[in-house]
Amino acid sequence: MQQYIFEFIGTLVLVLLGDGVCAATSLNHSKAKGAGWVVIALGWGFAVMTGVLIAGPVSGAHLNPAVSLGLAIAGTFPWASVPGYIVAQMLGGFVGAVLVWIFYKDHYKATSDQPDTILGTFCTMPAIPNVWRNFLCEVIATCLLIFVILAIGDKSNAFSFAGVDASTGSLGAFPVTCLIMSIGMSLGGATGYAINPARDLSPRCAHAVLPIAGKRDSGWSYSWIPVAGPMLGAVLGALLYLLIF
Repeated sequence: MQQYIFEFIGTLVLVLLGDGVCAATSLNHSKAKGAGWVVIALGWGFAVMTGVLIAGPVSGAHLNPAVSLGLAIAGTFPWASVPGYIVAQMLGGFVGAVLVWIFYKDHYKATSDQPDTILGTFCTMPAIPNVWRNFLCEVIATCLLIFVILAIGDKSNAFSFAGVDASTGSLGAFPVTCLIMSIGMSLGGATGYAINPARDLSPRCAHAVLPIAGKRDSGWSYSWIPVAGPMLGAVLGALLYLLIF
């Protein structure tokens, strides 16, 4: 139960800071409005880092159903814990999104004439709608995410320092932070790089139920892509890791 609690808290913080940077750079009268994609990619990277630093010592800080699935397939995480982790992550993502809305409520009100902008602070939508290409983008990005996370922790990535053997994974959250930033800057332009159902579906549900002035529909016709794409990508990334390593 303690592991589930920390997955909840870590994912909550991830979405609070991640959706928070989207709100800060998008909503009217925000001091960060217009800061741009680089700030968003950096913000999401640091959001992941913060969540990992909180949850890592207790739960391993998956903070993402796709990560839990990928690690289970790779044999580094027990299958029995996967459902509980996913529930905790989804709940954390929902609460994190609600907190963003509370924090920026005045700015949401000031942006009530821009429903697409409001939705974009909660969840992803494609820059150019193309169902199967959008789906493929999420599959490829998440496949890379899982493959590299597993590679980071692999014993073949060990190095020696002052006579002590260590792995790249022992550096903690920093390598994963760089990975998230790289994926965002390089592969995020097409779909907004959800690569995490708890980062996308849970905030989308929050958008649907919150009393947000001027909001549009929650993009349900697209919503399956940032869920199914990352989960399939996780499977492929884990299998690729097992094949190569």
